[in-house]
Amino acid sequence: MRLTRRGVAVLATAVGCYAIGELAGFAVFRAVAGIAVGAVLAAVAVTMVRPKVEIDRTVQPDRIERGRPALATMVVRNPTARRHGGFAAGDRIGARVHRIQVRPLAPGAEATYHYELPATARGRLQVGPHVVNRLDPFDLVRSDRTTGGTTSLWVYPRRHLVRPARAAHPRHHHDGPITDPPLHGSLDLRVVRQYVVGDEVRYLHWKATAKTGQLMVREYVDPAQLRFTAVLDTRPAAMDAEVFEEAVEVTASLLYASASAGQHCRLVTPTGAGTSVHSGLRAARMLLDELCLVTQDAPSDAPLVPRALATNRPDGALVLITGPDSDIDSAHRWRPDTVIRLGVAQPADGGTGLIAALDAADAAAKWNAARLGAS
Repeated sequence: MRLTRRGVAVLATAVGCYAIGELAGFAVFRAVAGIAVGAVLAAVAVTMVRPKVEIDRTVQPDRIERGRPALATMVVRNPTARRHGGFAAGDRIGARVHRIQVRPLAPGAEATYHYELPATARGRLQVGPHVVNRLDPFDLVRSDRTTGGTTSLWVYPRRHLVRPARAAHPRHHHDGPITDPPLHGSLDLRVVRQYVVGDEVRYLHWKATAKTGQLMVREYVDPAQLRFTAVLDTRPAAMDAEVFEEAVEVTASLLYASASAGQHCRLVTPTGAGTSVHSGLRAARMLLDELCLVTQDAPSDAPLVPRALATNRPDGALVLITGPDSDIDSAHRWRPDTVIRLGVAQPADGGTGLIAALDAADAAAKWNAARLGAS
């Protein structure tokens, strides 16, 4: 409970009027001071009765792209047997507060309110808890009470329409290299061999067993799948914060398109983080969660490719996303297929596999043009 600015002004006026009344001997000033103090005390008594309500909130969807709003639904219930007066409530959204004016509620009634949650910055925002405000009719005293739980709103980087990365042709049969170790459950039959301890009984080949007199099992494997690795430069010296957001958008667009196209994807940063996932929308969501929280937390003098990962080049397509003038000498051992430099229209040194773009939209357009020309 605290005094508002108006309440402080009224209380200061009461003190001044009382002093003038005592010094000048005017009773009217003492009466005004008494009325002002009485109004403040009455406001304190009114705000001491805190709202007895139940508040629930849901946020849909819980993952959105930057620049798109999420819809919050707040349900206020009056569990008492008396009519509840109106009050103001605030819902915390990160560092901001969204104000809602709740109307009076009948006994056992509930009211539903819908409002948008703006998402102007990438990251994971904490929504809630609610702050219930009780004010007196003259706005002299304010009483705040925190209620309800919190939820997380994931604000993904914006995605642009890009073609998936491609450094080889997909295999649709078991001929050629296979995954190591073999993935059980595939539909591709590799060989029928003798049973060994540890093989799954459900793969027993009964006809071959009857013919040979020994337990025989089917061995299933998956063909080698396309792979894509994106290296995002998180060194502060590589680019400023605005260009870094564009770089995150490019990385998110490429990883999402490749994972959705059935490629095994991997995200690498100079800090040593190497998020590796399988293909599909679930894998794409894991990568977007990682990019939602990524920051420029790498040391400025760190190599672009971590030393622990620089020994072996990842299989498949490899793309580096960095700033206009950053040093990428440490990544040459990986022989990247494409280097995307953000924040520059035309690089000083051209070359095959180099894309220079002002922003993420420009990079996506040039990437699609390069992929279309290569197909």
